[in-house]
Amino acid sequence: MSDLIGYFDCPSGISGDMALGALLDAGADPSLLQRTVAALDLEDEVGLSIRHEERGHLGGTRVLVRCRNGPSRHVPELKRLVATAELPKTVREQALSALDLIGVAESRVHGRPLEELHLHELGGADTLIDLVGTFWLLHSMQLGALYASPLPAPRGGRTAPGTLRILEGSGAVLEPDHRDRELVTPTGAAILATVAKFERPAVTLSRVGYGIGSSDEPDNATALWLGLPVAEAAQITIIETNLDDQAANITAALLEELMAAGALDVTITAALMKKGRPGHVLAALAEPADAERLARLILERSSSLGVRLTSGRRVLAGRRFLEVDTPQGRVRVKVKELEGRPVEVMPEYEDCRRLGGDAAATARLLRLAAEIARREVGL
Repeated sequence: MSDLIGYFDCPSGISGDMALGALLDAGADPSLLQRTVAALDLEDEVGLSIRHEERGHLGGTRVLVRCRNGPSRHVPELKRLVATAELPKTVREQALSALDLIGVAESRVHGRPLEELHLHELGGADTLIDLVGTFWLLHSMQLGALYASPLPAPRGGRTAPGTLRILEGSGAVLEPDHRDRELVTPTGAAILATVAKFERPAVTLSRVGYGIGSSDEPDNATALWLGLPVAEAAQITIIETNLDDQAANITAALLEELMAAGALDVTITAALMKKGRPGHVLAALAEPADAERLARLILERSSSLGVRLTSGRRVLAGRRFLEVDTPQGRVRVKVKELEGRPVEVMPEYEDCRRLGGDAAATARLLRLAAEIARREVGL
């Protein structure tokens, strides 16, 4: 696996052919689609067409999987074709899992066992190509992780019951949508439910691909973002309280106590409180596991009668330290990095003050240490 991650952005929904198009548009090898047809022994039933199309101002790749004469298959038959095909192990397992999701969902909707269930348009060879082709293309890109956006859910029953059953328990977020047509197909839902997390990662974008859908509506496409993750603390808790009847020195001491107790950061901001009284807002950042303990500490050590807890995320730059030699001695320097690349250096003030003596000498040493460090890291 590489550090590269993917994110399916689905403002117009997702289907199997849209997923294929987005992957090809983002650089996946189109020959794998023909290999998919051959591996499933479907050359006599399936014809492929890959072309560039536009929807309004947006252009991308359209994949058409055309089925010629072929039987409508039950889920067990679809699974047999996948199980006996020469496929990478991961691709086979993902395709079988997706077929299980579809089969169980449709069986629950129609109240019939899988062996007796006709899937109509889902029982054709195109469903197999959409599923196996998508998973094989994803496998070839060796993504470290795959994510997906919230999915549009039109009102009035336009989202098929089978699609909703497939998404049950997957973590999918459904957002109301004004469009009067199906936007997320069962096949598209099964792909995401099998391999994607419904979260939006912080990512530096490397490339993007657009899979064009069958509708001629503007912007009818699924996007695939590819990039590198930005180092981040997945979740933090923000603890806040207002203080308007507490001495400033006690508040300052509380700041130090919170940092010693494990707070990630603490700030105190002057504020005008009710009845025009001057006061302060104390805010502490904490790991979620530490939030309750630090909140109790604030209540014990301050005049506060209550604190506010809110969840948030933060994006962090990488950091490392190096030491540089100056005429006055060695100075520690913090190097800030993004994606392993240095972007800034910051000499330690206390080292420069200790070696420099007076304020003017300290300032000169700060500048000199920064210049030396920049040369060493290539800035």
